[in-house]
Amino acid sequence: MTSIFSSTRVGSPPPTPYSAHGARFSTSSKRYRESTHLIPTPGTDKNRPKRYDPVYFWLPVVVGTPLMMLMLGIALEIGIEISSKNGGFAVPVQNVFSIVSTQFLLSFFPTLFVIPVGYVWRSLDWMVRMYQPYVVMVRGNATAEESVLLDYIALGPGRSVFRALKYNHRVVFWSSLLAVTTYIYQPLAGSIFQVQTRGRTSDSQAQSIQSLGLSPDVAELNAFAAAAGYAQAAVFNRLGDPPFVNTANTNTGWTTAQFVFSSDTYLNGSMTVNTTGIRTNSNCSNPISPTAVNIGNGTNGTITATSLSGCNQTVPFNPQVATQQYGVASAPCPQTASSNVTLDPVVFWFYQQKDDQSTEAKAVFCQPFMELFYIKASADLASGQLTGVSIVGDYVKDNNITGPPLNNDTLNGVIFENNTNPFIEARATGIKIGVPGAIFRNASQQINGLQSVFDLPNGFLDLTRKVYTMHLAVAARSAYFVNENTTLSATETQEVPRLYIDPFPAHILAFFLFFSGFLGVFLQLINRRQRRNLFLAAPPGTLAAAVSLTSRSGFGDLLLPYDNPEVMEKKLDALRFRLDKRTGAVLADDYEPTVEDTSFRGPDDAMMSLLGHAQHPAAQSSSEIAKESALEVAHHPLYNEPLRTPYDK
Repeated sequence: MTSIFSSTRVGSPPPTPYSAHGARFSTSSKRYRESTHLIPTPGTDKNRPKRYDPVYFWLPVVVGTPLMMLMLGIALEIGIEISSKNGGFAVPVQNVFSIVSTQFLLSFFPTLFVIPVGYVWRSLDWMVRMYQPYVVMVRGNATAEESVLLDYIALGPGRSVFRALKYNHRVVFWSSLLAVTTYIYQPLAGSIFQVQTRGRTSDSQAQSIQSLGLSPDVAELNAFAAAAGYAQAAVFNRLGDPPFVNTANTNTGWTTAQFVFSSDTYLNGSMTVNTTGIRTNSNCSNPISPTAVNIGNGTNGTITATSLSGCNQTVPFNPQVATQQYGVASAPCPQTASSNVTLDPVVFWFYQQKDDQSTEAKAVFCQPFMELFYIKASADLASGQLTGVSIVGDYVKDNNITGPPLNNDTLNGVIFENNTNPFIEARATGIKIGVPGAIFRNASQQINGLQSVFDLPNGFLDLTRKVYTMHLAVAARSAYFVNENTTLSATETQEVPRLYIDPFPAHILAFFLFFSGFLGVFLQLINRRQRRNLFLAAPPGTLAAAVSLTSRSGFGDLLLPYDNPEVMEKKLDALRFRLDKRTGAVLADDYEPTVEDTSFRGPDDAMMSLLGHAQHPAAQSSSEIAKESALEVAHHPLYNEPLRTPYDK
């Protein structure tokens, strides 16, 4: 009886059915000769090699990374809700890092939370794509396109999405798709935080340093001189109201007791206190008849006007002094005349000689009065200016304003008794010229010029109300308040910076993190199960690793170094690839049995001739294969015990 150990094939050297380690020849293809039978069975001669397990495929990484993304998404949604409910998060008023801007901090630090997660997920995706050809070959019967010719790494995650759709590699598709979304984590994270100023109201106390009362040095006229000077400066330099004065309404002006603000620095903060205040009304009006100008002879000129109360007033002036003149005079009615000119109504007059030598004049009558109230005043913490006043009640406390010597009367602030003190008299003269001068100057600064104010029916009336009200309100700060410390209840509204989470980019980022984390857990567990029968001893991707897996497989004889991808695909199209369970080598099988082809095969035939394959071995019959199998089981010792290698799992 002839043994298969001594049998020969026509056109080939005598075969060795079993190697020294018990491996059999493989006759999977007629186009090349593979020699995996020469590879020793792992673990027979030396210790079995350990399975290469990259760090990114460790269980804590493949499960922990998507779980971290999931938790970040949930935490971000919670942060959005807290930010919306509480009006943001408290931050220092001033940037604690002086070397960098707040905008840099808001853009930089959020990315520190998402960049590591995105990096690890892209690394996981890289490994999934790198291992996919081997996962396919573990299942066996893999085409060249989706195994040995497939390079998901070179395609990158974007193109891998479409290639995975083509081959129905679902894990690669979702892994690459989620990896693509990680590229928008950084711009989204850099735009979710913003610092906005918001008002924060809290109850507190303020220290008032003034109270209502006629100043003991009011007769020195310092308060009125300073007020007249401020009115002039305000007109010339377009200034606003000073602290604790509000003349936003041109008919009335508010003056409050001065109080001390908090020492803390806030952005656009304000304080509202319950205090006392004076409302001053200039009570100005036009004459009931046109103002008449009588030049007369030489230096004798007069301006005549009639007030609303019917009092006819005549103001003398010298027309030769200047072509433009102004002034103020006492204007009491005979039946209501006061013994004190400082309490009388006043008349402001304005005169000019036009280019055609004609003259014209305007007069405005004012009878100011003031009212005392308990008020709620709001003042800006930065400038001290009054931003709002609301009346709480009438002021009923007796003092030297409501009682003697003023008895609720109001000083007109521009007309004073003659004084023998030259300094006081000089202040009186300056006030008398300064206030109407500020009004006339204001008229000259109008867009259409001085003549337009003369032409308007209420031109000088509006300007007089504005300037005269400011003068009276500013003078009241010093004339009608005395020093006195009082603790007041107050409410502080502080414009403090708050850290807000912008809902739009934050919701988008939270969705991607949550979706990636939720789906990623299942993807990585599925991929881990797909790799359970895959054994690689070295990291895939290097040339040495590729050679170690394919150098004995034989199908490399079909390829030449200068074959392009199209030629390689054509040559390998009829093969199906798998991983040998005994050795882990890449094996190729003919997809269909092919007949002997005597036509010219080109470089492939030349290579096969060099290897001693002038003729292809004939296929064994079914009876010969059965005989070989029986002999193997009955006689060869290596077939009497099962193979136990790292590959047989």
